Amino acid sequence: MSQFKVALAGNPNSGKSTVFNALTGSKQIVGNWAGVTVEKKTGSFSVEGSEFNVIDLPGIYSLSSYSIDEQIARDFLLSENPDIVVAVVDASNLERNLYFVSQLLEMGNRVVIALNMIDVALERNIRINSMMLSKLLKLPVVKMVANQEHGVKKLKKVIAESAHADKNILRIDYGNEVEEVLKKLSIEFDMNSLEDRFYIIRALEGDEFFLDMFGNKNKELLLSETNSLSQILDDDLDEFLIEKRYGYIHGLVKKVLHRTDDIHSKIDFSDKIDRFVTNRFLGIPLFFFVMWAVFQIVFTVGAPVSDIVGSIFDGIAGILRNFLAGHTPELFISFLTDGIIGGLGAILVFVPNIFILFMAISILEDSGYMARAAFVMDKFMSMFGLHGKSFIPMILGFGCSIPGIMAARTLESRKDRILTILVLPLMSCSARFPIYTLFVGIFFKNYRGSIVFSLYLIGIVLAIIMARLFKSMFFKDENTPLIMELPPYHLPNWKLITRYSWYRTSMFIKKAGTVILGGVLVIWLLASLPAGIEYGSENSFIGMLGNIIAPIFKPAGFGFWQASVSLLFGIMAKEVVVGTLGTLYGSFPGGVNAAIANVFNPISAYSFMLMSLIYVPCIAAISAIKQEIGWKWALFNVIYTLFLGWGIAVIFYQVAMILIK
Repeated sequence: MSQFKVALAGNPNSGKSTVFNALTGSKQIVGNWAGVTVEKKTGSFSVEGSEFNVIDLPGIYSLSSYSIDEQIARDFLLSENPDIVVAVVDASNLERNLYFVSQLLEMGNRVVIALNMIDVALERNIRINSMMLSKLLKLPVVKMVANQEHGVKKLKKVIAESAHADKNILRIDYGNEVEEVLKKLSIEFDMNSLEDRFYIIRALEGDEFFLDMFGNKNKELLLSETNSLSQILDDDLDEFLIEKRYGYIHGLVKKVLHRTDDIHSKIDFSDKIDRFVTNRFLGIPLFFFVMWAVFQIVFTVGAPVSDIVGSIFDGIAGILRNFLAGHTPELFISFLTDGIIGGLGAILVFVPNIFILFMAISILEDSGYMARAAFVMDKFMSMFGLHGKSFIPMILGFGCSIPGIMAARTLESRKDRILTILVLPLMSCSARFPIYTLFVGIFFKNYRGSIVFSLYLIGIVLAIIMARLFKSMFFKDENTPLIMELPPYHLPNWKLITRYSWYRTSMFIKKAGTVILGGVLVIWLLASLPAGIEYGSENSFIGMLGNIIAPIFKPAGFGFWQASVSLLFGIMAKEVVVGTLGTLYGSFPGGVNAAIANVFNPISAYSFMLMSLIYVPCIAAISAIKQEIGWKWALFNVIYTLFLGWGIAVIFYQVAMILIK
C-alpha cells in the first residue's frame, strides 16, 4: 500500500481541527512534537488502496513565525517535505486566509484548498466561485462545511488525486527594483528555481530563520540588499513585499468573490451577540455567570448518576466481602475491598460529572465563546501583568494543567510564557474536581455548584494577583498587546464534542487504572503494615508518617493524619487525594462519606478544598513546567504554591472560626 504524508495547515479559527477530525475519524494519535511539549495530532485515512498520514499543524497566519507553535508549523513545512498540504481556508475571510496560501505556493508545495465554512460565508451573503479560484491558482478547491462533514468524501478523493499531480509554484511580480535584485542574487547564490526564489524573498524580508540558512557571508549581502531596496523604495522592504502579495490576492479575490448586498448595511449574527458578550461592562460578569451556570449543570445532571455509580461500587464491595468472609484471608479481602474497590471506586464515581464538565467546556470552545472570554479578560488581566492571550491556556487548565502549560507556547514573549506557566497550576484542573465533588456532596448539598464555582473563581483571582507580584519581582517591561481573531459563532458539532469529551474522560479513566491504582495500592500496603496492626490505624506505617505531618495542618482545621497523607500522596496525582481517603476510610461504618463527615466540618472542609486547589502541582505538571521554562522555575512553583496553599487555608479557617463564635 502506498503511503503519503499530508500536512493540514491554515489560519487559527479556520476550522482546521474540525477538518482533521472529519478526515481521520477515530484513527488519531496525540503526542508531542519532538523536543517540545506542544501537542501533536496525527491520524490517517485510506483511499483507493493508498494510505494518507495526516499531521495537524498548529494554526499559523504566515511563515513569519513568532510563537513556538507557529515555528513548529513553519519548520515542518520546510523540512519534512509533505506530499500534499491541505490549506484550510475560512470562506468568510477569504482574502486574509489566502495570504498564507500564497506563501505555500511560492514555497513550492503541492496544495489542495479546503474552502471551509461555506455556510458562514453564505449567511454573510458571500458567494465564492470555487471553479474560478481553482483555475486561477491552478490547484484543487473543495467547498466544505467540516463541522457537518459536508465535502469530506470529496476532499479525500481530491487529496488522493493530487498525490500524483505536478506542483504548481506561484510567482508574484514584486516590481522591477525587487525583481532585478532577485535575479542578481539567484545568480550569485546559484539558486535559479522558483522554490529557491522563495527562500531569497523570505531572507530579504528579514526573517532570521531564512537569513541563517545562507551563512554569515551571504547574510551580510542579503542585509545590504535589503537596506538598499528600502532606501530606493522609501519603505521597509518587508512591508513593501507584504503589500505586493496582498495586492495580488486582492485582485484574485475580486474575480472570485461576490457579495449580494452591502456588507456595511448589515450587522451579522455574531456582531449582534458581541454587542453584549464583549461589552466593556457586561463581558466579565457574563463570563462568570456562564461558568457558574456550567457548574450548576454539572452537579444537577451528574450528581444523581454519580450516586448510582457509588451505590454500585458499595454493593460490589459488600457482596465481595460477604462472599469471601470465613474462607479467605482478611488481608486479601481488605486488598480487594479497601484497596482496589474503595480507592478506585472513590474516584470513578465522579466520571459522570467529569464527562459533563468536559462537554460543557467543549461547547463553549466550539461555539466561539471562549475566544470572547479571552478578549474581554485582556484589559483586566493586563492590569496585573498577564497577557490577555494567557487566558486561553488558563481555561485549558480547567481540564488539565499540562495541556494548559503546552498552550502557553502560543505566547510570543518568553516573559508572558513564564508568568502564565507559573500561575497556571492555580487553575482548578479536572483532577481536583473529584475532591470538590466529594466534599460538597457531604457538606454543601444545596449549594454544590456555587461552592465549586467559588473555588474556580478563587483560583483565577489568585493567579492574577500572583502574576502581578511575579511581574514586579522578575519582569519590569511593558505588556504585549493582545491581537486575536474572534471566530464567528456557530452551533457546536455534537458528534465531535461527544467524541472529544469521551476522549478526555477516557484518559481520566486510564489514569485511574494506572497511576492512581498504583498510588492507592501503595497506600493500602502502608495502611496494612506492619503485620498484626489494625488496618488504617495510627500504628500503621502510613499512620506514623501522617502523624509526623499532621501538626502542620492543625491551624488549617484538618490536623489529623489521614488528611495529611492524602495531600502528600496527592502530589502523585490530585485524584489520589480522594483515592487515599477512600482507601483509609473504606471500612469505616457508613463508608468514606460518613468518616469524612465525622472528622471535618463545613469550615475545615472548605479549608481542605482551598489547600487542594493551591498547593503543589502534580508530578506530571511539575515535569512539564521544567520542560518548558527550566528546573529553577519548576522548583520555585513547588515552593510558592505549597506556602501559598497553607497560608490561604490557615487564614480562611482561623478567620471563619472567629466569625462564627
